[in-house]
Parts: sequence; structure tokens; C-alpha cells
Amino acid sequence: MNDAPKPAAAALQGRLLGLIRQILDKGLDYEVPPDARLSELGMSSIKMVNLMLALEGEFDLSIPQTDITPENFRSLHSIEQLLGKLLLLKP
Repeated sequence: MNDAPKPAAAALQGRLLGLIRQILDKGLDYEVPPDARLSELGMSSIKMVNLMLALEGEFDLSIPQTDITPENFRSLHSIEQLLGKLLLLKP
């Protein structure tokens, strides 16, 4: 079984990783494990707001208030799931 991400998923993950690294002020070689808690990697509440705004700009979407929860922004994986849902709903 092939566990490699599909091209669209890999592209989304790459863009997301770039934003997270930028917000955390980490270099491109900094690894962000998919299930690591972003708060443990240095993501403060101010940086999280910056990440949400960056996500909205990067992916040209609006994150509904009901989706701005700690669970949706806990890790790279949880943000990917949220983005997948929001991008599917986008007209």
C-alpha cells in the first residue's frame, strides 16, 4: 500500500508547512511533525492568530468562527483536515 501523499495533498501540506515555519520563525529545514502540538513548538496565541490570518490569505478562504477551536489548530495534521474541509466547501 502506498502511503505517499497525493499531489494535491502534498502541495497543500507544503504551503501549510511554509506558513507554520514562517510564523514560528524557523528555517526551511526545520521539521514540523504532523501530530506535534504546535503550542509545544512555540506557537503562542498571538502567533496562532497570525497563522489563521495567513491561512485565510494563502488559501483565499474565510475560517468560520465555529471552526476556530483549539482542536482544529492543535497540529499540522488537524489544520490540514480543517483546510481540506473548508476547501471542499469553497464555491
